[in-house]
Amino acid sequence: MISTERVKELIDERIAGTELFLVELRISAANHIAVEIDGMQGVSVQDCLSVSRQIEGNLDREIEDYSLEVSSPGLDKPLRMPKQYIKNLGRKVKVMALDGREVEGELVNADDLGFEVSTTEKKKVEGSNKKVLVTESHPFTYDQIKSTHIIISFK
Repeated sequence: MISTERVKELIDERIAGTELFLVELRISAANHIAVEIDGMQGVSVQDCLSVSRQIEGNLDREIEDYSLEVSSPGLDKPLRMPKQYIKNLGRKVKVMALDGREVEGELVNADDLGFEVSTTEKKKVEGSNKKVLVTESHPFTYDQIKSTHIIISFK
């Protein structure tokens, strides 16, 4: 079986000095290598091709056959690492917490320890007959999260 460490080294060599980062690397028992990369400015087809060529140029199919797939995470996949949260500041997200809470709002802050989502909704406030807009902050640490998805809007 192809070594995960070896493939990771090859990817790291290729993306060193760029704004790209590795999101996920999976190698199946059948030697199917699946690589997901992301970048603070997104990922181009050329970026994926470059990483793919780096891996293919340094692994020998004669010694061990494999299949290779290099892609970006895609909008339908959950955020999985702090850099992805930082990259998506200002976007609408849906957070599913491990305690069952569901929060939809704007991703307003993120660092290596956690992130914050801001929600705004109309609520009845004590002392007022009308509902008013109330903004609330919802801080999370990454270990409190089941999943966080970007909300895609076509407005």
